[in-house]
Amino acid sequence: MNNLRQQFIAFSVSKGVLRFGEFTTKAGRQSPYFFNAGLFHDGATLAELAQFYAQTLLDSGVQFDMLFGPAYKGITLASATAVALAGKGRNTSFAFNRKEAKDHGEGGTIVGAKLHGKVVIIDDVISAGTSVRESVDMIRAAGAEPCAVLIALDRMERSGPDGQLSPSSAVQEVSKQYGIPVISIGNLDDLFGYLNGAGADPELLKHKEAVSAYRTKYGI
Repeated sequence: MNNLRQQFIAFSVSKGVLRFGEFTTKAGRQSPYFFNAGLFHDGATLAELAQFYAQTLLDSGVQFDMLFGPAYKGITLASATAVALAGKGRNTSFAFNRKEAKDHGEGGTIVGAKLHGKVVIIDDVISAGTSVRESVDMIRAAGAEPCAVLIALDRMERSGPDGQLSPSSAVQEVSKQYGIPVISIGNLDDLFGYLNGAGADPELLKHKEAVSAYRTKYGI
């Protein structure tokens, strides 16, 4: 497992953002793990998270001009990543959207830098792909080009109801629909590798069988 990805999974577990147990997903599935990026909610933790986003983006080799964060979680993630990139010598502009248009002041729904050039959309996860679709539409409407989506965790699971599962995941469907790469800091394989690793907390190892069964049932 890539060292940065391994560090990210360990970091997420240590902060209680990646948890194991019994959880119900948006799709109504019973999942043995849950990732809640909203729990990266203090300055030091957010700064560390942004380092993972920034380094993953730089390592990807994707050529980009600016960042875009879809409301609401993407706002914090895009701005924090821009700060981290600046610290690595890559000063990058960013923008985000409002849920409702502002009818005074500067007006409009976009806040921050003018959308231009190649734009990376930054979010936490992709489930139904709604925020990506809305972001792509806004970026293209402004005459800019969405060039990639950068997320924290790819669950690598097929969409659709049991018995009618799609052959591809939500991430794969987004990438195919818009013709852009979806880059993740970590994914389900990395999570499973972490559980198999010698550094994993013995208390977490008991969840390995459940994660493996879930991956067999829903994984791509």
